[in-house]
Amino acid sequence: MGDHRWHSSGVPAPLRTPYAVVDVDVLDRNVVAMAASARARGLDLRPHAKTHKCAEIARRQLASGAVGLTVATAGEAEAMADAGCADLFVAYPLWVDADRGARLRELADRVALRVGVESVEGAEALARHAGPVDVVVEVDSGHHRTGVAPEDSGAVAVAAARAGLRVRGVFTFPGHGYGPGSAPRAASDELAALGLAAAVVRAAGVEIDVVSGGSTPTAPLTSGELTEMRPGVYVVNDAQQWELGTCGPDAIAFTVAASVVSRRPGRVVLDAGSKALGADRPDWTTGSGRLLDVAGARIVALSEHHATVTWPDGEPPALGAVLRVVPNHVCAAVNLVDELVVTSGGDVVDRWAVAARGANS
Repeated sequence: MGDHRWHSSGVPAPLRTPYAVVDVDVLDRNVVAMAASARARGLDLRPHAKTHKCAEIARRQLASGAVGLTVATAGEAEAMADAGCADLFVAYPLWVDADRGARLRELADRVALRVGVESVEGAEALARHAGPVDVVVEVDSGHHRTGVAPEDSGAVAVAAARAGLRVRGVFTFPGHGYGPGSAPRAASDELAALGLAAAVVRAAGVEIDVVSGGSTPTAPLTSGELTEMRPGVYVVNDAQQWELGTCGPDAIAFTVAASVVSRRPGRVVLDAGSKALGADRPDWTTGSGRLLDVAGARIVALSEHHATVTWPDGEPPALGAVLRVVPNHVCAAVNLVDELVVTSGGDVVDRWAVAARGANS
C-alpha cells in the first residue's frame, strides 16, 4: 500500500494510505451554516455526534451555537462528556440493565442527560436501574425502525412518569428521507407525527417542552412545532448526501486518501476497501463511493482492501497516485479509524483522535 507525504509543519510523515482526512476549512463552513440555519428558524441545534465521534469537532459545533449533542450509546455519551459537553441526549431506546443503569447515573451526575424510551417495559427498566433521569418518548414517523405510533405515545409517557422518570418530550428520526426525492415527504411525515404525539402526551396530563426531529436530508425543511433538530452527517457530508443533492462536492469535508495499486483503461483499483470505507451501499446509490476530484468516477466493487473504480474518459492515474475517496456513509467510515488527519489549504495541520471509536454499548 502506498505512502503519501503531505507538505506539513510539525506533523510526522509519511502518512500511509488509506487514511481518513478532514478538511477543516470545509468543516468549519458546514458547522457555521447549519448553526445559522437553525438559529434563523428558532430551532435548537443538537447535532448527532455518532457521525464524527471526535472531541475537536464536537467543540466546534458547541462553540458555534449547538445547545448540546445527540449520541446513540452510553459509550458515546461518556466520550462526549469527557470532551466537555454538558448537555447530552441519547436518542436511542436503550434497554437498561444494572451495569448500563450505573453508567447512566454517573453521566447524569456530570451532565444534563436525556434518554430515549419507546415502551412501557423500557421505561420501567430505565427507572429501576438508572433512577429519575430525563426521558424523551420516541415516535415512529415513517421510517419504521423504532418508536411508538404517535397515538400510543401518551401511554408510554404516562408509564414513564409513574415509574419516576422526568418526561421532557417526544422525538423521531425521519430516516425515510434517505432516498432520491424522499426528503419533502419525510419532513411532512415527521411534522405530522410529532405534532400528534405532542398533543397526545399533553392530553394524557404530561407537560412537555421538547419536540425533537431532523436529519441531514430533511434539515432545510425542519419547521413547525419542532423545538430542536438533530442532523449529524452535515458536518462533513458523504457520497450519499452528494448523490441526494443535499450537498455539493464543495461541502464534503471527509475523504479517505487511497493509492492506485492497479490500472487499466477505464478502471483503477485503490487500496481502500470496506475496512477503510465501510460497506454501506443503499439500493438507490450508483456505487460504493465516489472520488471527490473526479465527478464521473464510481466505486463499482468493494472488497476488504480493494476498491474498483470505473474511470471516465481519459488516461487513468499512475500507479501510486493518491486520490480522495468519498465513502457512501461517513458515520461507518469514521468508526473504522483511530484518528483524523486534519488539513487546511491542502497542508496537514493537526491530527484528531476519534475519541468515541468503538463506543457501541
